[in-house]
Amino acid sequence: MKNSLFIKAALSQETERPPVWMMRQAGRFMPEYWEIKNKYSFLEMCKTPEIAADVTMLPVDLLGIDAAILFSDILVTGEAMGGKLSFEQGVGPKFANPVQNIKDIEALEVDVLDRLQYVADAIKVIQGRLSKLGDQQIPLIGFAGAPFTVMSYLVEGGSSKDFKKTKLFMFNQPEAAHKLLEKIADVTVDYLNMQIAAGVNAVQIFDSWALSLSWDDYKEFSHRYIQNIISRLNRTVPVISFCKGSSVFAPLMAEAKPDVVSVDWNADLKNIKSALPQGIAVQGNLDPFVLYADKAVIKDRILRIIERMRGEKGFIFNLGHGIMPDIPFDNVKYAIEVIKSV
Repeated sequence: MKNSLFIKAALSQETERPPVWMMRQAGRFMPEYWEIKNKYSFLEMCKTPEIAADVTMLPVDLLGIDAAILFSDILVTGEAMGGKLSFEQGVGPKFANPVQNIKDIEALEVDVLDRLQYVADAIKVIQGRLSKLGDQQIPLIGFAGAPFTVMSYLVEGGSSKDFKKTKLFMFNQPEAAHKLLEKIADVTVDYLNMQIAAGVNAVQIFDSWALSLSWDDYKEFSHRYIQNIISRLNRTVPVISFCKGSSVFAPLMAEAKPDVVSVDWNADLKNIKSALPQGIAVQGNLDPFVLYADKAVIKDRILRIIERMRGEKGFIFNLGHGIMPDIPFDNVKYAIEVIKSV
């Protein structure tokens, strides 16, 4: 992958243009995704290597992105540990047995890699398909949910608008919260190292709900565990750290020594890059809502970011978060064409 634009940028090497991929690039905004989704449940798609490969390859084949990301979900680790996970249309993920106390935490298992073998199997199938693309050298990104975000789903029993149960759990039962986070971190290390051994070319840690935390709580209940995870990874591939809130937490994120900090849309990307230690790349940071707009607006907003970052080594173009399911496919395709034409 030494000639991959994405890998070069992730390692802060010079590239002729910024590489581009987009979070949730293989998803519900694609008619082709729904052709598959209408035949299988979401978890069936994740757990069947050939189907996961089919979905992973959609943006490679239809959008021409510079990196593929494994089709899976951040909550498969929580399920493997013993969470009773389901996905309901229009509702999202649900855990039928939410964690409420130390007894619930003790019941969760950590030696669970065998339950996640389907992910390693999917990686091998995907790499087999990517290898047939010849000189394109499209890398595959693996990923995992960060401990705090996975914990929030386990405690809330699903999605939340205010994370009230999670915060009260942290505040009132801090020892239990740390025990749960330690367990999730141990599973996450094993899981990401398994993905690296199976053949991914980079990994990303998603802390989707870190923005709900104060600075001190982020340090205590999120950052320390991400730092621990990254320190224990097989660093043969680039490591990307993402959180919603990275415009605030980037200095702490850098302390964990990822190769790339993925930045939300609330900050000036160059200012963030300038404040990070040399050798840490940035990824981002277009507001995904821009992709609903007219194409002239999409082009203008993309070019603003690219011009701002011109001359900077270590820049991967991405969104500040994931693509929403009702964004027009043609707008996403157009955005990628604009980025690749600069």
